[in-house]
Amino acid sequence: MRALSLLIVVCALGAFLAFRDRPVAQPPGILVADVPRQEALRDGDRPFRHNDEFTLTPLARFALEARVLGREDYHLDTEAALAPVDLALGWQRMSDSAVLDRIDIDQRNRFYYWRVEAFPIPRREIETQSANMHLIPGSPTVARRLDAVRQGEVVRLRGFLVEVTRDDGWRWRSSLTREDTGAGACELIFVEWLEVLPTPSGAV
Repeated sequence: MRALSLLIVVCALGAFLAFRDRPVAQPPGILVADVPRQEALRDGDRPFRHNDEFTLTPLARFALEARVLGREDYHLDTEAALAPVDLALGWQRMSDSAVLDRIDIDQRNRFYYWRVEAFPIPRREIETQSANMHLIPGSPTVARRLDAVRQGEVVRLRGFLVEVTRDDGWRWRSSLTREDTGAGACELIFVEWLEVLPTPSGAV
């Protein structure tokens, strides 16, 4: 009887999480017209300690509005204590459902992968209008909001692109351009603010 009760609880929890994390459908059309904004550092943007273990060195100020193409949570890798969530994000034509419906997107091992049978837009637009981003929550509020982000939503965030070092010499550095691909091309962002923008009427 106890085993049956536990099974029911596990199934109910799984159903709840699947419902909570289901993708948000969006109508066709470009949802985000602007590209991410990267700016030079200002006076006072200096290295700082984080979680009593890491030193974060700001490389550039960074802000964006983008559609969430996918999310992947991490718990066991070296980076999980710092950036527990990666978001694959898209803007311009990579925020358009008519385009995304023809692209298979996957995330694993801190990378973002895509595959097409026929290109709905030029390959270079896919590469430069989307990216995998490692997100370091800058506050408990940001962490809670990040935990609730769903695929398909449009998010707005701001913070810093950073280089991270640990006392034992371990290092992790952000890309500083949206033009690159492959290893080292992901953005590593210390997120000071994150919000999910309202979903258009009719989206679910």
